[in-house]
Amino acid sequence: MKKLAATYLLLTLLITLVTPVHASVKMQATIDQNIHVVFIFEDINSTIYSEAKQTFNITTIPKAIIKSLEQQGLTRARWGYDPEQEIVFNDSARSMRVEFYLAGSDIINFTFNKTTMNRIYHVQTEWRKFHVNLAQNFSLDFAQYFDVLVANWTYSDPERTYHYECTEPDSLDPSCKIVLPRTATNVHATEDTITFEVPPLPEDILLNSPFLILGALIVVIIIAFLYRRLRK
Repeated sequence: MKKLAATYLLLTLLITLVTPVHASVKMQATIDQNIHVVFIFEDINSTIYSEAKQTFNITTIPKAIIKSLEQQGLTRARWGYDPEQEIVFNDSARSMRVEFYLAGSDIINFTFNKTTMNRIYHVQTEWRKFHVNLAQNFSLDFAQYFDVLVANWTYSDPERTYHYECTEPDSLDPSCKIVLPRTATNVHATEDTITFEVPPLPEDILLNSPFLILGALIVVIIIAFLYRRLRK
């Protein structure tokens, strides 16, 4: 009987020690001329949630991302956020929502298709691989969660999305979705770079219009004519 009780206590202790903190982490990155990033943390351990409310703020994740990029030698990146969309805590669900924007040529840049004048976007996704502390004794390693190359993620053509769910044995269930513009065509991913085309913006059409050049020449001619008249 004593052996049975001791065995039960030992098993209970082992289960307690190996049971990790339970939480749900979802990330969505919506691509336009910049990247709108949203992190949603749900069902966070109550102790960690209480500490996160005191130490976690709107700058925590983007600063960790920029630091990680700099360590990779990628310095042309910046971030920002909408002051009206501060970090949102939900005490009843022990959840929090963080959203911000990423930009810079080391993250997103474009060239032009010389035939169609479509914009060809090149989106670098290395920024998703970073490490951040949710609390003093609990950290999240997204470099580990999302280490699979984006080229190997699930792509949905109708939705224009790349999606990945980490399947490592952990109580966390990290998932990431990258949402491309609805007008995106010729979509493909090479390793961690997503490339796609979108129709030209109105200013692109204007800047490449022959009428703009013709108009500029007419203005120059008129100015020259007036200048000569005034000198007489």
